Amino acid sequence: MAAGDFYFAINATFRFIYERWGEGALIDYWRSLGREYYADLSQRFRDGGLEEVERYWADYFAAEPDGNVTVSRIGDAVVIDVHRCPAMEWLKQANRRVMPLYCQHCLHVSSAIAEEANLVFELERGDCTCRQTFRSRERKVC
Repeated sequence: MAAGDFYFAINATFRFIYERWGEGALIDYWRSLGREYYADLSQRFRDGGLEEVERYWADYFAAEPDGNVTVSRIGDAVVIDVHRCPAMEWLKQANRRVMPLYCQHCLHVSSAIAEEANLVFELERGDCTCRQTFRSRERKVC
């Protein structure tokens, strides 16, 4: 099994939760993942600040198959430009029916991670592309 095959499993899991219990339950599931499963990551981000956010996501996307992602530090933010989403590429290349809310998991999981790390997360979407931003909660005043 290739590492990208994990996307098949989470696509099916998201679909199952949505069809069985609805969108609210799916969002609750994603937010719980962010708060509970990724609690150690939130702590790393709290302790290491934006430097750790940048390091983590650069390493993460470097290991993902079929993606094209740029991670940059811009002022008080880490910006993740997803030019070609590794998950969507993997699912589409395998002719899988992508769960319609699939891309929303990034918003809800990463928002919960950011909140626990005293950061702010923003997501701008496109067609299999997006811009994800982790920003310091405390804004610098000039």
